[in-house]
Amino acid sequence: MKVHSLFVYPVKSLSGIEVTSFHTDDFGPVGDRRWMIVDDERRFVTQREHPELARVETQLDGDQVVINIPGEGDFGLTASNDELRVLVWRDWVKALAGLPEASDALSRFCRKPVSLVFMPDSSFRRVDAGRVDEYRRVGFADGFPFLVTNTASLAELNTRLEVPVEMRRFRPNIVVEGADAWDEDHWQSLSIGNNRLSMVKPCSRCVMTTVDPSTGLKDAAVQPLRTLSRYRRTGEGVIFGQNAIHESPGLIRVGEPVTVNQSE
Repeated sequence: MKVHSLFVYPVKSLSGIEVTSFHTDDFGPVGDRRWMIVDDERRFVTQREHPELARVETQLDGDQVVINIPGEGDFGLTASNDELRVLVWRDWVKALAGLPEASDALSRFCRKPVSLVFMPDSSFRRVDAGRVDEYRRVGFADGFPFLVTNTASLAELNTRLEVPVEMRRFRPNIVVEGADAWDEDHWQSLSIGNNRLSMVKPCSRCVMTTVDPSTGLKDAAVQPLRTLSRYRRTGEGVIFGQNAIHESPGLIRVGEPVTVNQSE
């Protein structure tokens, strides 16, 4: 088993960036989902209600996140000193407002008032205490620092679909190859090079998996979610991939060996 591919998502619910390696810090992959979009009630905005956000590309220019908004152009994201509280799922979190130029352009694209906000190091959002006893933090990701998926599971799913889908539909951070389909259901602990990850929760999937990451359009047949729901539904929901936490900061590279330390 080895690392097939790696992805980071600088802005929650915008397009991701495939990379050959990433460093990790207390939050997870460095820079992953430290930015988020909120509405005028300071609640998080995602592709669930605005699938067109998939068309907003992200890139990194040194340490700065740059987004490309169709019809508007490129905007470097910069945080101001203005603090505000924002809501992501059930968590109210301290954030910094982004400078308005990018937010104004994104509002025009979404046809509703939205703002970009940044989670500074001084903000602390805890991972689900019901799943992780340690006092661990996460950025604006749905709940955990990492999502791990398996190429063989995607291949098996695609045998059931009329139109195959890409792994990008599932927005993983770490994609593993060399395992059998759905082996990840049983993983409890992995080593990737010198890094150790604990699997803490199966990832339940939502309507975002039906959004084509290239076009920003939802699949009219609700695929692949409809097919997954026929045979991957558990008490945790419709499952694809595993959420994980890491033991310590490090560096993860494509091609590094992956070892299962513990499984059930």
